[in-house]
Amino acid sequence: MKSILRLTVNGKLREDAVDETELLLDYLRGQVGLSGTKQGCDGGECGACTVLVDGRPRLSCLTLSHSVAGLSIETIEGQVRRGGELSPLQRAFHEKLGTQCGYCTPGMIMAAEGLLRRNPHADDDSIRQALAGNICRCTGYVKIIEAVRAAAGTSGKKAT
Repeated sequence: MKSILRLTVNGKLREDAVDETELLLDYLRGQVGLSGTKQGCDGGECGACTVLVDGRPRLSCLTLSHSVAGLSIETIEGQVRRGGELSPLQRAFHEKLGTQCGYCTPGMIMAAEGLLRRNPHADDDSIRQALAGNICRCTGYVKIIEAVRAAAGTSGKKAT
């Protein structure tokens, strides 16, 4: 059964008729048309579907759309600045070669964005902890950690 869902997605207020059992991931990709949020494991184990809900990382594959009614959702598309400029975190992923195949990148960036908002000078341990729920199947975590460290503006110790 559908009911009206009111929420903010990437700064824009939305009202949509949404099935009460629809997952946030499916709503964002299917109804809102934001395909940057990826469907990975579909069980909350890979982090590819991470979005920010009121600034906190959340797995959209485990979140019912109606459970975030009235809240603010941010996806990878919402990280791009006016004029198409990459966010500092997106730019760091690009410059430090943290994107690799790119499938996990949106979830990694959203998890890192949530961390850097809470802790703008996060060290490597904090970065690793924040990204622990995000799996990179390319196994290239060193470049990802370097990218987040660069965006954090910290020198930190070397990623291993």
